[in-house]
Amino acid sequence: MSQKKIFLVFVAISTVSLLLHHGGHLSWTMGAFHIGCPALRSHPAPGLKPKHTNVVFLKTHKTASTTMQNLLFRFAERNNLTAALPVQACGHQFCYPRSFTSHFVHPHTLPPNIITSHMRFNKPELQRLMPNDTIYITILREPGSMFESLISYYNQYCQSFKRVPNGSLEAFLEEPWKYYQPDEKDSMYARNTLTFDLGGDKDRPAKDEAYARGFVAEVDRVFSLVMIAEYFDESLVLLRHLLSWDLDDILYVKLNMRTPSSKRSLTPGLSSKIRAWNSLDARLYDHFNASLWRQLSVLGLACVAREVLLLRRAQESLMRSCFGGRMPLLRSAAQIKNKDLRPWQPSGKVDIVGYDLPVNLSHGFSSQAHELCLKLIMPEVQYTQVLLRSQSLRYRRSYQLRPQQQTHPIQQPIRTVLLRHPQVQRSQPPAAAAGPASGTRSTSTSKPAAGTQGRTTKIGPRSAQTQALQTEK
Repeated sequence: MSQKKIFLVFVAISTVSLLLHHGGHLSWTMGAFHIGCPALRSHPAPGLKPKHTNVVFLKTHKTASTTMQNLLFRFAERNNLTAALPVQACGHQFCYPRSFTSHFVHPHTLPPNIITSHMRFNKPELQRLMPNDTIYITILREPGSMFESLISYYNQYCQSFKRVPNGSLEAFLEEPWKYYQPDEKDSMYARNTLTFDLGGDKDRPAKDEAYARGFVAEVDRVFSLVMIAEYFDESLVLLRHLLSWDLDDILYVKLNMRTPSSKRSLTPGLSSKIRAWNSLDARLYDHFNASLWRQLSVLGLACVAREVLLLRRAQESLMRSCFGGRMPLLRSAAQIKNKDLRPWQPSGKVDIVGYDLPVNLSHGFSSQAHELCLKLIMPEVQYTQVLLRSQSLRYRRSYQLRPQQQTHPIQQPIRTVLLRHPQVQRSQPPAAAAGPASGTRSTSTSKPAAGTQGRTTKIGPRSAQTQALQTEK
């Protein structure tokens, strides 16, 4: 039996045992939870160890990374940390698809603890920007479902997709070189997008085994955790242990999702063609999916299964607190009354859904509790703008209080005016990329424009955030 099947069996068994032994509810402390998990006894309890707060999360495309970004933005605000954000000329991304440089970072968000907006990975630049103890994390998704999402989402922007009659996935995969041109704008969405985001050569021939092995090995060396979208909650368990975070820190609501009518199922034949066309991405996924399950096995699959259950219970409780005792309903952008909660729509051919808070939510809620619920479901573009405003205000206040010689030098803004979808062409063939530290090609944009004190924490559905909300009612 595979590790994944064993894990699912543990989930079922754990559900029954938790209800039998704890009277149908899950109000445990972390200490009690660890007693039932022998594989975790050698690890310090996360509530007793200072949280790690210096994090780079490489936000990849169509991998549930927006949900992860929202989680990190909220963590930064709760812990009074600084999240690096793009300068205005870059929009809400770090001038993607240009290779990242510190000049893309807004001066009011320096020096940062966390960086999580879209970029093309550039390890030397990030090392110059971030503290020495920074932990690097990213997320991957199964190449078949990811490519189906890419062609649906970017069919009006990526020229390789626009050439295909009716945007047919089958037609593109039948003759990809008929439609795909490596150096034109937005071509990174049409082949090996994960590889490109990680700073690699998306067009390196599949037969170049040495490059593929070296690239995967370098990603493995740089990133302490590579999450897998299909096992998002399990990945969060690993993240929590890696960073010594609490349960509250990994609560989330799924964001930037398509309606079911915007999705399509894939036949085994189509999936095989997608993997062949995106061979580097497939290699990355296979390697790190296996790596994820090895790490989960070290924690103990039974223990991980129970912690996933606790996470999901806590999330449900938090969402019910935010949505008037009910689970939230997904809504189209047109149905969402609050403009700050309307997700960006890439085209008329795909509908990205979001959430709207109940009209009477503010009754019995403090402004702090209302803000928590609002930001839990706030889309990427709006949250980036809100966070930049708050951090700029904090920066100006602290700048006025600091002696002149101690103030952080203000970077000069980018002078180049960036168009909505600029076409950036390669002037010379670059050197082959050995790994995620350097890039090989640039194309266009995707959208328009310190640690804290140790603590003990309960890990049940009535988490600290949920209890705060419920007491406000």
